[in-house]
Amino acid sequence: MLLSLGLIAVGFVLLIFGANWLVDGASSLARKYRVSDLVIGLTIVSFGTSAPELVVNLIASVQGYSDIVYGNVVGSNNFNLFVILGIAGLILPITVQRSTVWNEIPMSLGVAVLLLLLSNDFYVGSSDLLLSRTDGLLLIALFLTFLFYIFRQIQSEPTVADSPSAAYPSGVKITALIVFGLVGLVLGGKLVVDHAVTIATSLGVSEKIIGLTIIAAGTSLPELVTSAVAALKKNSDIAIGNVVGSNIFNVLLIIAVSAIVQPIGYNASFNREIFLLIGGTLFLFVAMFLGGRRRLDRWEAALLLLVYLAYTGMQIAAEM
Repeated sequence: MLLSLGLIAVGFVLLIFGANWLVDGASSLARKYRVSDLVIGLTIVSFGTSAPELVVNLIASVQGYSDIVYGNVVGSNNFNLFVILGIAGLILPITVQRSTVWNEIPMSLGVAVLLLLLSNDFYVGSSDLLLSRTDGLLLIALFLTFLFYIFRQIQSEPTVADSPSAAYPSGVKITALIVFGLVGLVLGGKLVVDHAVTIATSLGVSEKIIGLTIIAAGTSLPELVTSAVAALKKNSDIAIGNVVGSNIFNVLLIIAVSAIVQPIGYNASFNREIFLLIGGTLFLFVAMFLGGRRRLDRWEAALLLLVYLAYTGMQIAAEM
């Protein structure tokens, strides 16, 4: 137990350093090549911080732990939305770009609704709930469409001229920051997850609750630390781009790859968590219009955090 706690602490240290390096490298890359922070947040940062979910889900899928596969993805998305945006918004009210309000947040909402439909086999009316390889291939096709959307967004962005005094880190330094940041996040996330699961299993907690809470929170720690660091550095675009992008990546890439590796049996009790995700995303969309400033204010961020804590508390109490 003490060894596991010590390794969890090491994991947190790796996560903090990894997040700092990744945000610094990604921001430098955006400035150097005149790509917006939002695009970097939706792609490089989102993919990097979603790497722990991918590793955990591939292992769980191969071993047939379907509740952990779903619990990790759905739980991580809820953690991203309610906790990470909640904490980042408490640190600094998050101002959102117009494209995020009208494009990326609705995409995230649509992805959550699609996951609900595919998981419950509404389109075929089957009583045997399963996310099949065909479903996985459909999600991958949509993921490629999302990447194409990002590519078009990069092309359509106006080019900003460099200031005469602009100085950028070398390409080698930027690459090193991003690579070492990603490595720190993945290793740190894996240490935290593995040893948190060891502790939880010894206490007799169910697979579903482990997936929804400990594994979901653990694999979302890179997103948490990255978005918190971005908020502290007053970089709202990376903070929200990381969360929205990760939620899209988790469904369209991670659970899709897991289903392609091995079809995933679906426990209908996860519908509650997916409805929670849909409701939270709708709240985020509506919040962008309150006050007409496209901003997540501190009271809205606090409400997201309180809803998650209350819901998770009820879930754990129901298990006991």
